Amino acid sequence: MFPKAGRKFPSDAGLVRSTYASLIAEILRTELGNSHQAHKTLMRWTGANERTAKNWLSGSNGPSGEHLLRLMRNSDRVFECVLKLSHRNVVLSDQMLAEVRNTLQATAELLSEVIEVRGDARKH
Repeated sequence: MFPKAGRKFPSDAGLVRSTYASLIAEILRTELGNSHQAHKTLMRWTGANERTAKNWLSGSNGPSGEHLLRLMRNSDRVFECVLKLSHRNVVLSDQMLAEVRNTLQATAELLSEVIEVRGDARKH
């Protein structure tokens, strides 16, 4: 439980000592920008009103409860941030390993195709 005097997260999770709201705002601005379209996207993702979406992007308030879950469903970076803040890096590592495996498989398949095409071209 966090002390009532502040809502700062400890930096031991590898994140800059910052507030929850500012961390989420930074991620959302990086992914969506700070335009009217970003507000609309957040509203569509979460069902929140425009003022709420603006507050999230500005960092004055952070999403809670159902809105946070909906953001995590639509943004991998928000999902990763929440995992890091909750010290669940192992889950994050498993997800990253699966992504690396999938990328390596796709690369191996592409290499096989290139080698096959080159082999066919040399035969002619």
